[in-house]
Parts: sequence; structure tokens; C-alpha cells
Amino acid sequence: LLAVIAIALTVSGCTGARTANNANGLTTGSIASGSARSADPVTAAHAWSQAYERNPRDKEAILGYAQALRSNNQLAQAVEVLSRATLTAPRDFDIASAYGKALAANGQFDQALKVIRAANSPTSPDWRLTSAEAAIHDQMGNHTQARAAYSTALRIAPGEPMVLNNLGLSYMLTGEYAQAEAALKQATAHPRADERIRANLALVIALTGRMAEAEALLRRDLPADRAEANIVLIRGLASGPTATTGVPGKPATARSPS
Repeated sequence: LLAVIAIALTVSGCTGARTANNANGLTTGSIASGSARSADPVTAAHAWSQAYERNPRDKEAILGYAQALRSNNQLAQAVEVLSRATLTAPRDFDIASAYGKALAANGQFDQALKVIRAANSPTSPDWRLTSAEAAIHDQMGNHTQARAAYSTALRIAPGEPMVLNNLGLSYMLTGEYAQAEAALKQATAHPRADERIRANLALVIALTGRMAEAEALLRRDLPADRAEANIVLIRGLASGPTATTGVPGKPATARSPS
């Protein structure tokens, strides 16, 4: 579950100003209907598929459809959609990062790394692609390589909350909760930090045995119903066999970060 969280938060969606056309040969524009924005994955997938069929070169439709397919666990189809897009826009970082995430979600880790690295520039690397590469390494269990890549991304974009978030999750995966908490607290202090990052901080705090503090953080940040749902999830994770030790199969013992 934590590995899935790490890769899911690596790169936000399509960013920057939208224009009618761009140098990649893709078009962009606000084409999504209300149903495409629906929280229901089946409804969203149907709406995005229609948008994609109308214009398979529209960047928003490509990314939206691929994400909807992933939400429906149609991973092979998401990979196919993004694979086609990379033929048109081989160096578009939004497409490349989405393609890399889809490949990683489908268990194709080596290919995911190749896609991300090919899209990135060795002389002027993009922090989002570098962070995406790091998160894939985390999924593969290569945490030392992941953290080296996160460090590179932070040199490019100092204080970037999404990179700090994923660095914190990397430490959480290995049970290094003091380091995880430090990274996530730095991330949450950024003006662009969102509720997902604060929820990850609450999870780390809970994993150290400070459940009351974690619950208070969630209740302060979320509507009551969503806060309670997250609290139930976090209680289950914090009481599981990996809590505070980070090692599957070992019993948990509450401790505070040193």
C-alpha cells in the first residue's frame, strides 16, 4: 500500500498554461465534461474514453483517460494509450511521467525507468521526471538509489513539497520514521502542500505510536467524514505487523522518533 502511495504522488497532472497547440504535435484544452471529473471511476473512464476518441492527440484527454483506466485497474490499456502518445511527444514530461507510472503500476519497472530517463535531459534535468525515477526505484526496493534521485530533484527544485513528500514516504517504507517525519514536516510547511501530504505525515506519526496526535492532525485538516475514514485506515496500518519496525512479520513496538 505504501509503495502505491509513493508512486501515485510522484508527479501531479498536466501543469502550466494551456495552448491550442504545442511543439510536441499534441493539442491541449479544457475538454473534460463534468462526468469526466466524476469521482466514480467507471463514469470517469467512459467520459474520458469519449474525449480521447474525439481527439486522441489532446494531451488532457490522453492523461485523463490513462488515469481513469488506472483507477479501474485497466493497467495494460493505460500503458497502451500512453505508449501511443509517446510516439507523438517523446520528450513531453507529463506524458513520460504518466507512462512511467503506468508501466510501474503494471509491474514493468525496468521499462518504466527507461521511459523516464529517455524523456529527461542529462544536461538540464526536470525535477518531476527525476522524482518519478526515484519513486520507481522505491517500488523496486532500491531505496538508496531512490534517495539519491530525490536529492538530485531537490537540488533542482529546493523545498519542492511533492519531492519531500515522496522522500518521506521512502523513509516510511523502510521504517525510518524520524527521517520520514522530518521530510514530511518540511513538505507540509510549504504553501502548496495539500491534504494528501498532511495525511501522510499523520500516518508516519501514527506509526511511531502517537495515534492521538495523528488523529488530531487529520481532524483539523479534513471534513469529519473523510477524517474518520482516514483514521480507520491509519489505525489499521499502525497496528499492522510492519508498524514502527518497518519489517514484515515482526511485531510492532511503539517508539518515538529520535
